[in-house]
Parts: sequence; structure tokens; C-alpha cells
Amino acid sequence: MFTSVTLALWQGFLVTIKLFALTLLFSLPLGLPIAIGAMSNNKIIKLPLQFLIWVIRGTPLMLQLLVIYYGPGIFFGINIWGTGENGRFIASLVAFVVNYACYFAEIYRGGIQSIPVGQFEAGKVLGMTSFQIMKDIVLLQVIKKIIPPISNEVITLVKDTSLARVIAVYEIIWSGQAFIKSNGIIWPLFYTGAFYLLFSFLLTVGFAKMEKKLSYFR
Repeated sequence: MFTSVTLALWQGFLVTIKLFALTLLFSLPLGLPIAIGAMSNNKIIKLPLQFLIWVIRGTPLMLQLLVIYYGPGIFFGINIWGTGENGRFIASLVAFVVNYACYFAEIYRGGIQSIPVGQFEAGKVLGMTSFQIMKDIVLLQVIKKIIPPISNEVITLVKDTSLARVIAVYEIIWSGQAFIKSNGIIWPLFYTGAFYLLFSFLLTVGFAKMEKKLSYFR
């Protein structure tokens, strides 16, 4: 029984890892242009992005999952995600990417605004463009500053992936919960905690090493 439970949970955990990895792959880079746009002097760019961040941060991720998955079909009569598990996975991925991109955008914004204004002015005096100042001066310092809050969000993402089951994505919690219905046992559900704890531990160690490597900015 233990072996069969472990194999079933591992299959669910692979879906969890896939959702986690793809969310980071898309949301981390997407958060930066959202942050820069939200700080723009152009209100046509700034206001919609600030509104998006406000909505995403002010509503539950579970609600966003439901709206993104069911919304197009209810409002427009179109199933844009397709059928089956792949469609549900893509919808959950879109919801997670949008959600975490907005949170990362706020972290980026805080990091960028923590850089002294004098450094921006010095770059302009040297004839650097705004892009060069951001790339060669600001971002190098911002990376070091944002590692702790980014690591917190990343570890939170590990646990938030369990919310994907609300639209029937078969991640690890779903796999553990299935044994309650089929076998009348609950311990596999608690067993899923070992997977989360181990994964979170590895991420914590990885971020600690990253912070140590970036200590030359001190």
C-alpha cells in the first residue's frame, strides 16, 4: 500500500512541479515590465497596470482560477482552454502566471525605488540611456535586495499550486485526497506534506546559497 500511495503521489507531484516551474518561468520576467509600466509617467500605461495589480492582489487566487477557467465560456460562449486535463492545466497556469507576475512586479518596484535617485542622475550625466542605467546600474543592485521577498513568494507558490485542484487539475493534494474516497484512508493526505516540506527545504537552501553569492554587493 505504501509503495502504491507513493507512486500515486509522485505522479501528482510531477504536475505540481510542472505548474510551479512554468509559473516561475513566465511570471518572473513578466513582472519586470509590469513594474516598470506601473511606474511610468504615461498614465495610459500606468493606470491600467496599477488597476490590474490592485485587482489581483485584492482578490483570492482561487477566485481568479475560477473566473479565468469558466469566465470565457460563461461570458462569451467560447471554451478557449480546450477540453480535458490539458485545458484545465493551461487555464490554471495562466491564472498563476498573472497572479504571481503582479506580486513580483510589486517586489521589483520596491527594489527599484530603493535605489538612490543620485545613481540614476549619475548615469544620465555619463550619457547613458534609461535602458542602460536600468540594465547596468539598477538591476544588479535590485537583484540582491529582492532575493528575500522573492524567495518567500516562490515558497508560497509551492503551496499555492494545491489550489489548482479547484478546477480539477490532478496535482498532489488531489492524488492524496483520492485515497479517502477510494480506500477510506486519510494518511496519504498527510503524506503529501513530506513532499511539500522537502521541496520547500531544497528551495530554501538554494536561495540561501544565492544570497551568499550575491553578498559582494555589500
